[in-house]
Amino acid sequence: MALTREQMAQRVARELKDGYYVNLGIGIPTLVANYVPEGMDVMLQSENGLLGMGAFPGEDEVDADMINAGKQTVTARRGASIFSSAESFAMIRGGHVDLTVLGAFEVDVEGNIASWMIPGKLVKGMGGAMDLVAGADNIIVTMTHASRDGESKLLARCSLPLTGAGCIRKVLTDLAYLEIEHGAFVLRERAPGVSVEEIVARTAGKLVVPGQVPEMSF
Repeated sequence: MALTREQMAQRVARELKDGYYVNLGIGIPTLVANYVPEGMDVMLQSENGLLGMGAFPGEDEVDADMINAGKQTVTARRGASIFSSAESFAMIRGGHVDLTVLGAFEVDVEGNIASWMIPGKLVKGMGGAMDLVAGADNIIVTMTHASRDGESKLLARCSLPLTGAGCIRKVLTDLAYLEIEHGAFVLRERAPGVSVEEIVARTAGKLVVPGQVPEMSF
């Protein structure tokens, strides 16, 4: 079975390390805040000017003025800082984010990412994605492996306008965790119950399959 949004967030959380400053994009990445391992000191950053996001609030904790970049209400952990979006982007552009987690429409074998617009559809803007992929070395893309029509989103070449070129090395989909190496997707892990054959069938770009591909466990 394909991973749920929560399972994808749990898998991404395993990439966190003590002392990391982490930017979480809109959508599935925001859920990672709920799965930071107990005892690990991680500072989560939101591009609208919050460093030190906590888990999503319960009903008695909601503060309408405390929001992330996706306009969702959030909490702030002890030691959090609130500052202007200009200072937040200076942090991003200065290379001070250890891990960036963001969504995408398409990723290709060259590490290109398309995440900000689909021609002919309403465009709200690229947000901070272009700055994030340019200013970070460690990026994880979270996305569905294929569209609702069954078309692969892991391509030989992105067809949509690019957000960044040659910047992606790690992709987590609802079917698999893959790394991009030498012009190919390398299958590292698969979702529980998902076969290698299904992943191969749903991957349009060149895919390298090692001899053993372990299932993720939760």
